[in-house]
Amino acid sequence: MMTGKSRTLIVASLAWLISGVADAQQGPVETKTGQQAAPTTKPNMTYPPKLPGGRPMITSTSAEFLRAPTTIRDDVVVAKIPPRVDFLYYPNQTYQGNPWSNWGDSLAVNGKYYASIGDHLAPGGNAFVYEYDPTNQRFRQLVDLRKLLNLPDGHYTPGKIHSRIDLGEDGWLYTSTHRGSTRVTNDRYHFKGDWLIRIHPETGEVNVLSHGPVPKHCLPAGVLDPKRLIYYGGTTPGEEDKNDGVRFFAYDTKSRKVLCDLPNGPSRSMILATSSGRVYYTPGTGDSPLMRYTPGIGNVPEQIEGKISIRAATQETPQGLVYTVSFDHDGREATLYAFNTKTEKVKILGPAAVGREQYIATLDADPTGRYIYYMPGAHGGSESDGAPVVQFDTQTNIKKIIAFLHPFTKNNYGCTLKGTYSAAVTPEGDKLFVTWNVSRDGRVWDACALTVIHIPESERRP
Repeated sequence: MMTGKSRTLIVASLAWLISGVADAQQGPVETKTGQQAAPTTKPNMTYPPKLPGGRPMITSTSAEFLRAPTTIRDDVVVAKIPPRVDFLYYPNQTYQGNPWSNWGDSLAVNGKYYASIGDHLAPGGNAFVYEYDPTNQRFRQLVDLRKLLNLPDGHYTPGKIHSRIDLGEDGWLYTSTHRGSTRVTNDRYHFKGDWLIRIHPETGEVNVLSHGPVPKHCLPAGVLDPKRLIYYGGTTPGEEDKNDGVRFFAYDTKSRKVLCDLPNGPSRSMILATSSGRVYYTPGTGDSPLMRYTPGIGNVPEQIEGKISIRAATQETPQGLVYTVSFDHDGREATLYAFNTKTEKVKILGPAAVGREQYIATLDADPTGRYIYYMPGAHGGSESDGAPVVQFDTQTNIKKIIAFLHPFTKNNYGCTLKGTYSAAVTPEGDKLFVTWNVSRDGRVWDACALTVIHIPESERRP
């Protein structure tokens, strides 16, 4: 365990810094033409964003990944072997977004990674879903929402995918859309509600399942039961229906019918027990009463014992556990919880922070169920703690940093990692994909980038 003294930063020499990029290599990336770049006075803010030398991808490993900033707490340990990290920008960021950003959680399955990015531009925002193949380092665009919806100019189109991307046993990916600007969800822009969509990754086919499953509401939270193909969502009302409040709904994707639509829904995330088909949520953002929905039994949620906060949640582990992290409101520290889907008991695991930053918006368990991965500082500020990639051991409660990616990416690639809402661990547990909101001028983010973190085997062994 490192002491505060050993965490004191040492200014590296230029020669050492250059030697940190030990394995730079180029990989192919597919891009598509788009809008022209908006005028900018900053030379490093041109579009599309580019890596040094115009390379589409750079792979690096460096001792600097293990250098902790002084903000890191004394109870946190650091890995002994630095990972190999692939870095590349998402395609289609060909103009100045408002801003380009990621907000919805992602998925790693069948050797591929599925993630979304979007542009807030109002009223006609846009969002994209991509497949990334780490074998050949290629992106494949699966969804261009604006083209899919094909609405007239001046009509509301989503600027975000804010929910998860989940794969059903039918082979389709499911997700939902969400507003970018808060001022365009009204009749002036013909707002009727957001969309549920599905994507077939093998054929590339994309379908709209439902427009406005909850009328006049956006869809910031969603999770699919992959076995029963029921999509669960939490909503937020449009600008002209603010008094309607957040709602919970269940949607049968096979019959394309809403099974329930009720008030006091989840604001951001839910617990899904794939083993039982039950979904759990809280109507508030703090430690709130836990609601349970069992499909087919009255289609009405019921309150059960226990309190928990669910800003982000893992999928169910082989041990029947789902891990969650709390909201960091009112100056309180973010807390990790374990929820037992068999006993429906909640266990507090302790603080999630490793430094100053508290806000965590994506939480992923490895296939063994032993390790959880997350990145604090979701909505900006990740760099203040070194953009840490945290591995939490659920058996020992030890928080270990796999890598500090800042200031390495700033010094070597010209961008600062500001935070993420989107990460996924491979089914083999060997790679962690993270979609970052990045800044090329050091203040606010202006582009989206992907890191593929190859976790050394010695750092993920019990």
